[in-house]
Amino acid sequence: MFTPDSTAMVTHKGWRDPRRVLAVALALSALVHLALTQWPVHITEDGESTPPLAVAITELPPPPAPVAAPVAKPRPKPRRAPPVATAEVPSASVVPEPAPEPEPAPAEAPPSESPTAQADAPEPSPEVTTAPPPEPIPPKALPPRVDLAYRAFLGTQGFLIGQAVYRLDHGARDYSISTVAEARGLASLFFHGQGRATSIGTITANGLQPSTFTIARTGTNSDRSESALFDWGALTVLLKDNKSESLELPTFDPLVVLWQFYFAPPDTDSMQFNIATTRKIYHYSFRRDGVETIELPFGNVEAEIWRRETGDGALDAVVWLAPSLRYVAVKVRLSNSRATVELLLDSIRVDETVAQQ
Repeated sequence: MFTPDSTAMVTHKGWRDPRRVLAVALALSALVHLALTQWPVHITEDGESTPPLAVAITELPPPPAPVAAPVAKPRPKPRRAPPVATAEVPSASVVPEPAPEPEPAPAEAPPSESPTAQADAPEPSPEVTTAPPPEPIPPKALPPRVDLAYRAFLGTQGFLIGQAVYRLDHGARDYSISTVAEARGLASLFFHGQGRATSIGTITANGLQPSTFTIARTGTNSDRSESALFDWGALTVLLKDNKSESLELPTFDPLVVLWQFYFAPPDTDSMQFNIATTRKIYHYSFRRDGVETIELPFGNVEAEIWRRETGDGALDAVVWLAPSLRYVAVKVRLSNSRATVELLLDSIRVDETVAQQ
């Protein structure tokens, strides 16, 4: 969500045109791969529209512990059975003499207890029954499906231009993050059809490791899809037009960054990482720059300010990560010389049946 494919360029004459300014802001939003989407967002499954997750929660449980992939053990080689020793059978002509039976010992009479000894014998203590210890309460688990819903604003004065919803589905070792956008209202004058971004990968001890990042656009005159395919064994990524680039750790995609610090919180005052889109790999460096209280619809939260220090491109980025929400991004501000767009966390939503547990 921090990275563009390119930045929108306009002439000075076009910049004075308010309609042109809005078009630039919309283009900037599209070029950061839906991270700044200004459209109402609908999550779809198997091509059918489904309602968004309806129950909002105000806290997040700890992330699931990564499960190591099972390692196939080699089969042990079969061992030869040791030879069985055979006892020698005596010859029939030699018959051993039977051993004499021992004489039985005289049975001793049991000692008789005196009345005094019986009186001094201690009485058996009554059995004390103790209640079993209470079973520990299992920690809450992250629901298998979570939506992060954001409101998008043009500029820093709170001019609402739409919503963005990012859905996380996860299992023991795998994850999927997806968002679907469709232009509505004024935005439909500039963009047509529907766009979907998806990241699929693995949950590791160091956070999320993408295997495929895909952007697809449908409903236009020329439907098209672009992907980035990650090969972590060879440390390469295959981008658009079969262009191959080398991978350096850590490298994410634009959707992974939304959830990465939930699974792997920052432990220093600076961090560097790469972001691979479908066309290019960008390098970024961020530093922690104080704390600020962010007002959200469900309450105020203290958030760490992470400001971009260096990186590719001309896009400035500031991200607010909330420790009380396990370092989920509660606010994002992206800007260049032409426009500024902000995202503000509106709600964290889960399935109703999960919320009732």
